[in-house]
Amino acid sequence: MKSNFTSRLAIFAASVGALLTVAAPGWADTTAESAQRAQKLAVEVCSSCHGPGGVSVSPTFPHLAAQNRDYLVAQLVAFREHTRGEQAAHDFMYGMARSLDDATIHALAEFFSAQKPAPARRGDASLIARGKAIFDKGDPDRNIVACSVCHGADAKGSAVFPRLASQHADYVQKQLTVIQNALRAVPAMHGIVQSLKSDEMSAVAAYVASLN
Repeated sequence: MKSNFTSRLAIFAASVGALLTVAAPGWADTTAESAQRAQKLAVEVCSSCHGPGGVSVSPTFPHLAAQNRDYLVAQLVAFREHTRGEQAAHDFMYGMARSLDDATIHALAEFFSAQKPAPARRGDASLIARGKAIFDKGDPDRNIVACSVCHGADAKGSAVFPRLASQHADYVQKQLTVIQNALRAVPAMHGIVQSLKSDEMSAVAAYVASLN
């Protein structure tokens, strides 16, 4: 079983490399004009859902503060192009992103990535410990790859892999569920989360929410 898991992990690593090659958005210089426009949008529009500085109050809306720039660009482009398919994306972000040009998207990503992250939230200690075990080690017997492989040991991610640290636990669990049900297209994640049970998703979500 573990030899099969090792082979699966090797294939997964190769897939991740390909994903980074084709999905990482190119970076253009952010002009003073686009930076000013993005800051105005962030303060006057984005904050109504995502909170001041990208720290949201409601778990319906993710924290954007300190999120990785490339990930933010990729998601804003997906919203604009209608390629992120879960219902919440359609309801909240399709209309908001449709008029964003590339320069504004990049400037928004620069703005939010530079903000101070949301505070960590501690919860049930046993649930957090269970989530940490899954995040750090996965479950080789069930071919579940450790979350830390892509999201990092500190859950801060990199490039197109999102920061999960201090994110709303409810939001993380919801995203794991929609990815598992193929309502959100994330090829690198589909196979990993397919075997996760709801209570395991809850544990992982509680763990990453507890990190700074």
